[in-house]
Amino acid sequence: QVQLVESGGGLVQAGGSLRLSCAASGSIFSAMGWYRQAPGKQRELVATITLGGSTNYAGSVKGRFTISRDNAKMTVYLQMNSLRPEDTAVYYCNAVNLSGLRTFWGQGTQVTVSS
Repeated sequence: QVQLVESGGGLVQAGGSLRLSCAASGSIFSAMGWYRQAPGKQRELVATITLGGSTNYAGSVKGRFTISRDNAKMTVYLQMNSLRPEDTAVYYCNAVNLSGLRTFWGQGTQVTVSS
């Protein structure tokens, strides 16, 4: 059974930092990543990383967020620096299996950035 367990969300002041973690189990995943959903908005991509380490970022977080993964631990991280109030959202971990045919989601972790 596939599980994605997120941790690391919380409340931080603008300009601060947080690190999110997502521990995966139950399968081997090709791409893993983070998405976020703010109230009243659609879920959007934040960053993804492949098994080989190739990364992709939303333009709004480039230069501020860094995604990484530990393949031995099947864990993906999102280091978030220079946080802004507009980064406030529920952040979801995402993983795609090796065939690319199935996508899995974590339960979400709240990130709130105060001004």
